[in-house]
Amino acid sequence: MSEAAEEQQQLRVVVADDQAAVREPLAAVLALADDIDVVAAAANGDEVLAAVAAGRVDVVLMDLRMPVMDGIEATRRLAEQHPDVAVVVLTTFADDDSILGALGAGARGYLTKNAGRQDITRAIRAAAAGQSVLDREVQDRLLATARTRVPAPGQPLPDDLTPREREVLTLIGQGLPNRGIAEKLFISEATVKTHINNLFAKAGIRDRADAVRRAIEAGLA
Repeated sequence: MSEAAEEQQQLRVVVADDQAAVREPLAAVLALADDIDVVAAAANGDEVLAAVAAGRVDVVLMDLRMPVMDGIEATRRLAEQHPDVAVVVLTTFADDDSILGALGAGARGYLTKNAGRQDITRAIRAAAAGQSVLDREVQDRLLATARTRVPAPGQPLPDDLTPREREVLTLIGQGLPNRGIAEKLFISEATVKTHINNLFAKAGIRDRADAVRRAIEAGLA
């Protein structure tokens, strides 16, 4: 394979964290992956937007608590101005306001800083492919929050969902990741992704957090 082809396949990533002691080692570790090219490191949301505006970026690994412009506002602006750039949050915070704020702003993934290198690189690759990845702690928090709130009347699920798509939605509502769903249903992860894409398109579901909410409202979780 030519050098140009290899470069074309690499994911161009911006690492954003206000602490140099976190930002620099994280960028160095991610750069060890053959398919990840860390093209910039940013200390705040303004620097993130500048880095994205300067050239092609596939994924931003975004801290939330940063000066000048925080990660939630930076995510919101990226979603408006550069919707093709995926955001994966990496933060120490897993409270309701942080999780819902980030996902509501358009983040495609949410990890806590307990995540290991493999978890982070997996989330970056998934986000670049249009998939949502949520830390298990974050999934549990979303489920707990949704179940303790009285849900407003929601949009009913469409009648044309297949039985398998309903099964997948039920398992998403229970907090299972794609791999867990595949193991539960004895199908491949690729097949799970196909069912999720079809389910989201039919039901107008925006992301995994929205899928959890819809599953609970429909009494599936």
